[in-house]
Amino acid sequence: MPSRSSARLAALTVAAVCSAASAVVLTSPAHADAVRIHDIQGTTRVSPFAGQKVTDVPGIVTATRTYGSSRGFWMQDATPDDNSATSEGVFVFTGTAPKVAVGDSVTVTGTVSEYVPGGTSSGNQSLTEITKPVVATVSSGNAVPAPAVVDEDTVPDAYSPAGDTAANGSVNGLPLDPSAYALDRYESLEGMTVRIQDARVVTATDPYSELWVTVKPHEHRNRRGGTVYGSYDSQNTGRLQIQSLGATADFPKANVGDTLGGTTTGPLDFNQFGGYTLVASTLGTLESGGLQRETTRRQSGRELAVATYNVENLDPSDTTFASHASAIVNNLRSPDIVSLEEIQDDNGAKDDGTVGSGETVRKLIDAIVAAGGPEYDWRTIDPVNDQDGGEPGGNIRQVFLFNPGRVSFTDRAGGDATTAAGVTKVHGKARLTLSPGRIDPGNAAWKNSRKPLAGEFVFRGRTVFVIANHLNSKGGDQGLAAQYQPPVRSSEIQRHAQATAVNAFVKDILSAQKNADVIALGDMNDFEFSGTAKILEGDGELWSAIKSLPRSERYTYDYQGNEQVLDQILVSPAIRRGCDFEYDSVHINSEFNDQISDHDPQVLRFRP
Repeated sequence: MPSRSSARLAALTVAAVCSAASAVVLTSPAHADAVRIHDIQGTTRVSPFAGQKVTDVPGIVTATRTYGSSRGFWMQDATPDDNSATSEGVFVFTGTAPKVAVGDSVTVTGTVSEYVPGGTSSGNQSLTEITKPVVATVSSGNAVPAPAVVDEDTVPDAYSPAGDTAANGSVNGLPLDPSAYALDRYESLEGMTVRIQDARVVTATDPYSELWVTVKPHEHRNRRGGTVYGSYDSQNTGRLQIQSLGATADFPKANVGDTLGGTTTGPLDFNQFGGYTLVASTLGTLESGGLQRETTRRQSGRELAVATYNVENLDPSDTTFASHASAIVNNLRSPDIVSLEEIQDDNGAKDDGTVGSGETVRKLIDAIVAAGGPEYDWRTIDPVNDQDGGEPGGNIRQVFLFNPGRVSFTDRAGGDATTAAGVTKVHGKARLTLSPGRIDPGNAAWKNSRKPLAGEFVFRGRTVFVIANHLNSKGGDQGLAAQYQPPVRSSEIQRHAQATAVNAFVKDILSAQKNADVIALGDMNDFEFSGTAKILEGDGELWSAIKSLPRSERYTYDYQGNEQVLDQILVSPAIRRGCDFEYDSVHINSEFNDQISDHDPQVLRFRP
């Protein structure tokens, strides 16, 4: 059985082949004789024969894909040229199970197509294919060409050239320089059989039977075995996605820090869910790195512990309540305040107008008690139906849990989905006009996105303002392996507007009370070095406390081989300047194949 990821790719392949004219600029049809694979691949990312018919192209079959819609085979020229920029391999799209076997010497007549996984609007690079093929088998049982080695010595440290400004930043027309850029090196191997050796896993196996390894053991490695993404210029060139041509059931269940021991070989493909991918004919043997889930320390009696945790579309039908409860009680050590993101309404994704989440939250609180934790109280504001984005019908929102034995909540009535909370000054102290309340919900910045939830808490007689956030996702951004370099991050526009609104609200609190304890936390969907974070921080109104950790420990999420920050806890000057705080990114999910959420929770402990 193929992985679901392969099925996704396969379906798109068929659509692309059927509309190839929209994917490339076609020349007039031409009949090209005596063309070899390296001629077809050319020295740029787009074939000089795109849209043309080629005849009797010779090659040795190196692998076949017999499942899904993207059926076909890879073939490779047994007599390569001496140009390192031209790939000697190509995928032949047959649409049905190919009638060739590995080791067959074949000739192929067909049309050269440039397929863009995800469509041209995705900004992805294209994959050169031969479509509508007529295949003739010349002989069988031939030796296949030796695989090309992909390792730290053969992959450059620079990621990609800058795109051509005359082509809107595209690298498609630039000559490949595989000795200078990692993306060029991978492109020069497109369709060829490649080999990696003893590769460390840097993103755990996902539900689609795919994982990520690094071929550069020392590239931004952290103590738990991952590869950290530390800036927009630190894409981590050794990352490579691994899929398999074998059965899904046989695909290894790997965690970060494990190793694919021995040799892994297969053709180098390209897909929209990660870019360059080694589709393994032979998989290495999984060797465990022994990674364990982390546990933070318990707060002292004088410390307030505040956490943020994205519970990934939690609704009453889920089977993860006991696991989430155990994580909160045992791994997070029962924080005093927990900001939960992605709490769905009481019937989940069923879109029938339900917006209340009482059943969802109550089920989690009961599970926490059963796990030995406190009986949390809670506050939230129900959204307007279908107005806050997320899974259609799910009505995700932020929820405050708080331990009433340790902290109290200051209720001020009137907060609802559309009424904005404000800030007043009473006896020299800041106070919210609504608690709980929403920040500027009528602002266009929050269209189809979660509105921040603000609340006023009291701990040991000290007021603490907490703002729970779930900013706009990165959906629609171009991938790191896009044809446009640097990739366009279009989702930033809305997220920057949201960050501006949150910062303005914090400014209002600090204008009323300069030494107020303010915490803005949640799934910010952006990095600690991002423009979003800088806008949230403003002129010192807030500071992202994850930056108190060493750079190698700054991550809350693991995506395509890059461990990165999406979840943040930002603090006001009164908390930061006291230097009496401790931050912990508690790694219980992002590095593991059996995760209950794709985010790691964060905990801040401080003395108000």
